[in-house]
Amino acid sequence: MTKLATRLRAALLATALVAAPLAAQAHDFERHALTLTPSKPADVGFDAQRLQRLDAAMKKSVDEGRVAGVQTLLVRHGKTVHAQTYGKANLEAGKPLNDDAIYRIYSMSKPITGVAMMILYEEGKWSLDDPVTKYLPELKDLKVYAGEKDGKPVLVPAKRPPTMRELMSHTAGFGYGLGDQHPVDKQFRADKVFEATSMDDLVTRVGKIPLMFQPGERWSYSIAVDLQGAIVERLSGQKFGDFLQQHLFGPLKMTDTAFQTGPAKANRLSAVYAMNPKSRRLEEAKGFANNQLPDYIAPPNAEFGGMGLVSTAADYARFCQMLLNGGELDGARILSPASVELMGTNVIPDAARVGSDGRAASDFNENVGFGLDFMVVEKPRAAGSMVGKGTMSWGGAAGTWFWVDPANDLFFVGMIQRFGPAGGEDLSGLSQTLTYSALVDPEK
Repeated sequence: MTKLATRLRAALLATALVAAPLAAQAHDFERHALTLTPSKPADVGFDAQRLQRLDAAMKKSVDEGRVAGVQTLLVRHGKTVHAQTYGKANLEAGKPLNDDAIYRIYSMSKPITGVAMMILYEEGKWSLDDPVTKYLPELKDLKVYAGEKDGKPVLVPAKRPPTMRELMSHTAGFGYGLGDQHPVDKQFRADKVFEATSMDDLVTRVGKIPLMFQPGERWSYSIAVDLQGAIVERLSGQKFGDFLQQHLFGPLKMTDTAFQTGPAKANRLSAVYAMNPKSRRLEEAKGFANNQLPDYIAPPNAEFGGMGLVSTAADYARFCQMLLNGGELDGARILSPASVELMGTNVIPDAARVGSDGRAASDFNENVGFGLDFMVVEKPRAAGSMVGKGTMSWGGAAGTWFWVDPANDLFFVGMIQRFGPAGGEDLSGLSQTLTYSALVDPEK
């Protein structure tokens, strides 16, 4: 997991959610159209001079060679406050980064998959406390890694199947294979899970690998959202990408978001880089997490809901504005306000956050937690954050990031293409600090 992903987690309610409707608690979502034409910052509460710090910081990261290019977009009340693009889409070719650049968004695919799941949730196709095996019976005989004895892994039966709530909050116990320290992650790599030839093949491969812990015991970033894509296929009877196009991308006019660019748009795909720790220079990346990078031009064998999409800043902005509007944009109703709030409410139970010895059992605490495929900030000031209460966010392995702040009716999208933390500061955290230090009149 990247440093970005680690920093991007945050938010927490005191107890686990129950499956009861949340209409009585519904957030008072404002509704706006999205205007990408720049507006006067002062009209929506921002100090234009202070916002120049944000421009300078992003430009500096390019000038000093920490990223090849960066694109940032800040919107409040549906009006664009800040939109800048710096650097190159391809360093070797000297190709400039344009506003319509297409990026590998990796784990920023996850919130999109979560919304797809909630579309089916609203249709009554599943509930939070359903066992995952109701939809993925291949997982019915899961074992749990319980340490080693005489150099061999000790496996015990899962006490129960993970629930859908746990699947959508990374508390189900699945591994991922992004790291190579835990034996379960090592098996993900050895079994080449991300070389699955179909979504059914993906589920079969995962079902043969033990869980890292008993379902519900703690939080661990996992393959869970890719499994959600398989569930969407089975519940809808459609390929996952076709479902997204019909129910999300088409209605929201997200014209450049898909599991591939296709040949016609291939020239707009930004190259992805990694920092060479010895030379301290960016080099084009050829692989990630022990897997060769796909070209993202041709359709993939399996449409991974946790890491497979490409998108643009403008497209992801439409997704964010839909969330800020409580599930609707330009007359296209994707979700109800209650469903958006449900996604943005912590579902990690106390027992999964704090162990019996009083020490943290996960990456979350009483201030920060995780909802349904989103990080959520419940007590921002106590967490040392300047965002508004209820801010939802996540990021991608190649450095992309976003947050949606309903309390301040704003969102931010940041796009870069660089694996790993080496050679650069946390642009997500920096952009948050510089954004909120420029929001001097939040009542506007």
